[in-house]
Amino acid sequence: MNSVTNRLIQTLNVSTSAMHCVEEGKRQLREGGFVELHLSDEWKLECGQGYFIDCYDSSLIAFRVNKEFQIGEGFRFVHSHTDFCGFHIKGNPEIKEGSYKKLNVEVYGGPILSTWLDRPLSVSGKVALRSDDVFAPKVVLVDFKRPILTIPNLAIHLNREVNKGAELNNQVDMLPLLSVEGEEIGYDSFMDALAAELGVEKEEILDYELGVYCFEQGCEVGLNNEFISSPRIDNVSSVQASITALLNGTRTQGIDVIGCFDHEEVGSRTKKGADSLLLPMVLEKIYRTLGGTKMQYENALLKSNCLSVDGGHAVHPNKKEKSDITNPVYLNKGLIIKIACSQSYATDPHMVGVVMQICEKAGVPYQKFYNRSDVRGGSTLGAIVSAFLPIPTQDIGIPVLAMHSARETMGAKDQEYLEKMLTAYFSL
Repeated sequence: MNSVTNRLIQTLNVSTSAMHCVEEGKRQLREGGFVELHLSDEWKLECGQGYFIDCYDSSLIAFRVNKEFQIGEGFRFVHSHTDFCGFHIKGNPEIKEGSYKKLNVEVYGGPILSTWLDRPLSVSGKVALRSDDVFAPKVVLVDFKRPILTIPNLAIHLNREVNKGAELNNQVDMLPLLSVEGEEIGYDSFMDALAAELGVEKEEILDYELGVYCFEQGCEVGLNNEFISSPRIDNVSSVQASITALLNGTRTQGIDVIGCFDHEEVGSRTKKGADSLLLPMVLEKIYRTLGGTKMQYENALLKSNCLSVDGGHAVHPNKKEKSDITNPVYLNKGLIIKIACSQSYATDPHMVGVVMQICEKAGVPYQKFYNRSDVRGGSTLGAIVSAFLPIPTQDIGIPVLAMHSARETMGAKDQEYLEKMLTAYFSL
């Protein structure tokens, strides 16, 4: 396993929630010499130094003021997202069904429901605890780091038509099994187990944001280990590539920025999502702290550009008819430049040309991706961010199979291509 694949799989394995993805990003940035700032503080910034901001626990903005920066120079941005599709645990979660105990969950984003059945599942996220200051509850992260749930399938003997396709109901079919009554070892309820995991009394827990995650680890697959199979490839792979590129970028002018945002899978319109004023507020604060005026900041934006990085759909080996007829993309054949006249992907020929030329200078293969004309496809952060920051923006990413499955598949070489291209973007 090479260093790029090893680093990605390690990050995939620990990024069991958007909060844990941010924690891992912060760890890597600290190791790279970046300094943490806080949104509400007054900042002092130095040229040549990197900084990062934890935005409400599950979004992360990091930047470097390059060592020869001068007022008037613009930004280079890379954006990705920290969240992934799955299930979140509701309040008052336990359901008793005969002798069984289940958890009441709600679907987050658009997962492929059937892929979550019969897998070992765990729980992670954040919990708010009582505090002396009512306006500042203590917030802590938790990860059970062991399989405590599963969602059992209905046996084929009880559903003879299952292989013809079975509709799954979010409220009926997707409730995870927790335990059997009378078989608990020390825990009478999920809340007791949660309190024990945190080392607190159950009464201290005020609220939580807890997600169910696939406990299985990422691994190499393929005859020659040419693929990576893992939960959360969409979009932890892009977060990792962004962080690596920012750490390794070598250009001396301008300001380099990455934004890793939560809530992309549910629309991004939250205080810490890309569809908010969070990023413009941070960027203006950076520029004003460095001595620029508001007009100089706005002029600097007009000299800037942006890459939105998210996974795209590779040709499926058994369903090639689902891909565009003249623009197929394959695993391990290069990163993808995503194009849609509807602007569901942010794109224009100028920025396509920029990406192509960066790839050529960096020796990185690339493919152009279009959805079939009768398939709507998904959307990304690119168009959202460029509505707040009206600058040239292009959507790119890696090709993925089974996007939004409990486990997804990507090409191992494609992560290397993406990291190499983004590093060149922050270096040329």
